[in-house]
Amino acid sequence: MKSKAIQIPEGYTAADIKLESSTCTGEKTIGFYDRHDKKLHFSELVRTERDIREFYLKYGVAYPENT
Repeated sequence: MKSKAIQIPEGYTAADIKLESSTCTGEKTIGFYDRHDKKLHFSELVRTERDIREFYLKYGVAYPENT
């Protein structure tokens, strides 16, 4: 049974989803970027392309195929 997508956090849109990579460790994190405080919120560590796709699916957002 598929789980229902959760709502995008208030104040954010699908366009605010951003992937960041640590310059020190190379760890990748995905979340909703806040332009005011220049930080990711509701972020999650991702290790594979599948993790990134699952983040988009979790919020019911179409995965951008041109990444």
